[in-house]
Amino acid sequence: MSFTRLRTAFQRWLFRVKGPEVAPITLGQRRIFVLPTAFGLALGATLAVMLLASINYTLSLGYALSFLIGGVAWVSIHHAFRNLVDLSIEPGRVEPVFCGAPLHFGIVLDNPEGRTRTGLQLRPTHAGRPVGEELFDLPATGRARQDVAIATTVRGWLQLPRLTLETHHPLGLIRAWSLFQPDMRGLVYPTPESHAPALPHGTDDHPGGSTRGHGTDDFAGLRHHQPADSPRHVAWKAVARGGPWRTKTFDGGQRGSIWLDWQALPAGLDTEARLSRLTSWIIDAERSGLDYGLRIPGTQLQCAHGTAHRHACLSALALYGRPHG
Repeated sequence: MSFTRLRTAFQRWLFRVKGPEVAPITLGQRRIFVLPTAFGLALGATLAVMLLASINYTLSLGYALSFLIGGVAWVSIHHAFRNLVDLSIEPGRVEPVFCGAPLHFGIVLDNPEGRTRTGLQLRPTHAGRPVGEELFDLPATGRARQDVAIATTVRGWLQLPRLTLETHHPLGLIRAWSLFQPDMRGLVYPTPESHAPALPHGTDDHPGGSTRGHGTDDFAGLRHHQPADSPRHVAWKAVARGGPWRTKTFDGGQRGSIWLDWQALPAGLDTEARLSRLTSWIIDAERSGLDYGLRIPGTQLQCAHGTAHRHACLSALALYGRPHG
């Protein structure tokens, strides 16, 4: 067995985290670990020197100061431990992202006790201890949601890794921490092609076919403003009120439709390039207000539009060739 496997097995035994855990996860006494920080070790060494000097020179004041500071440091161990014990962790919301963007996992922490938990840090265990990371507090008998950002490098499902919740409260002498892994995952869409060709055109009976697009007769709604949009179609009243830039869309009586077909793509594209191009076309078709359908090996989604259809199409691309479990 390799050293890495031995270390992983030892950590699982020591920290009692064997994989994704069913919520809620309660941090009991046996799941919290306490060790001195570098500052705490330095203080301990200083106290040892002070005590030896007091013994050597029979300094009563030195004895009193050494034991007073030592007692305060000892009490801080108890306070650091109490800052984490009995906290409850549950998985929150996670929104899909495109590959390359960080995936934000929402973690809900619940404090059942009538005291505030102060100076907490939540981070992925493998990320180390970043300097200057923002601290947060948990109110007494309250809940708080914290986001954990995980880098994405491949499409498909991404399992939330092991997390570390730690505190240096109250004096920074002691580090108390606990490890856990909520059973939650997020979906990573393929990366859109940066300079994809324009949407294909043809007839509805063939892959890539489209019918009549937007008209200019009846107002159909607002969409996000694009630099190429005509100034005549900008919703200037909304902009004047301080709102975001929006562009008016008009319906000439018939919504456009288009088929995005895996087989219609150039033969020289590999699997990931095909997925990236189809992803880009789905974004463009949704932005243009077209009905669009998707054909990939083993999956066909009929023409539609809207947020739910966009998610269904992008999910099919994200999970293509990946296990669905």
